[in-house]
Amino acid sequence: MATPTAYSPKAPSRAEVDALPGDTVVEFGTDWCGYCQGAQASIAKALAPHAGLRHLKIEDGPGRPLGRSFKIKLWPTLVLMRDGIEVARVVRPRSAGDIEDAFASL
Repeated sequence: MATPTAYSPKAPSRAEVDALPGDTVVEFGTDWCGYCQGAQASIAKALAPHAGLRHLKIEDGPGRPLGRSFKIKLWPTLVLMRDGIEVARVVRPRSAGDIEDAFASL
């Protein structure tokens, strides 16, 4: 099994995220979060058919401005965006199906 990509401690600004063209998934969490670790297989399965989709894995926590701007409370949270506008959100997905249902918004 492949090792999941780590959450990046370097986050773009909210203005940079809002300016991204096309479809984007912004995933908020931390590498030490048990819920985040447990969801990685489901997230990978749901994203697999969408190879060209931009996926940003951003480390979140107190004082992290990007997460605060999205009002993130629980991890992992996936924010699905189209042309900088949030169209769906999945909080603590339990299965790939939870995430795939949100893709209908894109």
